[in-house]
Amino acid sequence: MGTEFFEEVRESYKQDKNCHILTALLDKDFKYASFPNSLDDIWKTFHDNGRFHFFDGILYHRSKHTCVMVLCSRILINTILLEFHDNIYYGNLSEDRKMERIKVCAWWPSWTKDVIEYCHSCDRCQKANKATGKIFGLMIHIQEPSTPWEVVHMDLVTALSPGGDKIYNACLVIVDRYSKTPIFLPCHKDDTAMYTALLIWNRGKSHTGLFKNIISDIDLNFTSAS
Repeated sequence: MGTEFFEEVRESYKQDKNCHILTALLDKDFKYASFPNSLDDIWKTFHDNGRFHFFDGILYHRSKHTCVMVLCSRILINTILLEFHDNIYYGNLSEDRKMERIKVCAWWPSWTKDVIEYCHSCDRCQKANKATGKIFGLMIHIQEPSTPWEVVHMDLVTALSPGGDKIYNACLVIVDRYSKTPIFLPCHKDDTAMYTALLIWNRGKSHTGLFKNIISDIDLNFTSAS
């Protein structure tokens, strides 16, 4: 954005009612106290809270951590959106990152809504920045056990060097939540849920008894019916 852009910003204030009033109100020689009542509600609220400043012909909007220029012309607003969205130097950023960049550059009353709509109208944004994973659920409180082997943690350790008569390449780790005692059961990383259940029943139950709760990472070895 060069000098011409800022000249266009100054000229645009003359065509917009709210910006024209604000430039007059912020002039040190202005004396009409009732003039702010002519502002639209959102502009008047920000003015009453001291959010606007005027320097070198440019209006600035002050927030908690930033002070950025005010835009009112739709052409100039679209220029900013285009610059931060389609410029090859910025890349096709996510919606949140675009907002962060525009937030420290310019302000207009509907800027967040306009950024969201602009991103939603972009085919590349919808394909490249769309979340595809499942929505995380609420955290569940784990009741602390009162006896050993009442609640256990299970996980499968893989990428091990094959060993033993059956060439095991993984290890099922069972840890008692009460005593922190571990049990290690050699297995194969591609074992089915049925085989894993039989492994625990035949080689683990004699040491632990039946578990009341099992905490795992919901791996297919623990949840699949195959």
